[in-house]
Amino acid sequence: MIARSAALGDRPSLAIRLHQAINVLDRFPLSVLQLMFRVAIAAVFWSSGLTKIASWQTTIALFRDEYMVPLLQPETAAVMSATFELSCSALIVVGLATRLATLPLLGMTFVIEVFVYPEYWAMHLMWASMLLFLLTKGPGAFSLDHYAGRLLRAKGILV
Repeated sequence: MIARSAALGDRPSLAIRLHQAINVLDRFPLSVLQLMFRVAIAAVFWSSGLTKIASWQTTIALFRDEYMVPLLQPETAAVMSATFELSCSALIVVGLATRLATLPLLGMTFVIEVFVYPEYWAMHLMWASMLLFLLTKGPGAFSLDHYAGRLLRAKGILV
C-alpha cells in the first residue's frame, strides 16, 4: 500500500498538468491568430462583394426589395456596400490600414444585423468579434502595418 501511494505521489497532479498545458497554449503566437482572423473575415466580405458585382441588376433588386437599408437609395447602398466589402477586405488581408478598414465592415455588420437579417445574430456576432479583435489588437506582425511602423520608427518619424 505504501509503495503504491509513493508511486502515485510522484506523478504530477491534474492541476499541475492543466497548468502546464495552459502554459504551452499561452505560447501560441498572437500574430498567427491575427493573420487567421484577417484572412477569415476578409474572405467573408470579399466573397459578398464579388457576388454583388457579378450580377449588378440582381444586387440592385436585392437592395430595393429585400435589404431596404434606411436612409439610402438602393443604388447608393449597393455601391457603398460593394466598395467597402472589396476595398476593406483587400486592406485587411494584407494588413494595411487594418484598424481603419474594420470600421466600415463593423458598420455594415451592424446594419445587416439590425435592419436586414436579425435572425442571423450568431454569425454577425462572430464577424463583429473578429473585426473588434483586429480593431483593438491590430493586424499583428505579419502585416504591412507592422512593417510600415517599423520603417517609420527606424526613420524617427514614429516613437
